[in-house]
Amino acid sequence: MRSDPGICRLRQPKCRSQEEFAHEAGLHWTHVSDLERGARNLMITVVNNLAAAPDLTVGRLLE
Repeated sequence: MRSDPGICRLRQPKCRSQEEFAHEAGLHWTHVSDLERGARNLMITVVNNLAAAPDLTVGRLLE
């Protein structure tokens, strides 16, 4: 699954930095950066981690 700017769209309404968002999701900030730029593939395990961040669900990530 290829990522898109949707991750950026989901973290920005709360003005979260990539580092804050990554910490909430249990990822390294460079991983979030790579996903937002499309430099990494979005794997289901990462989707699960991202959905652990406050105010996010798997459904919102895959919209």
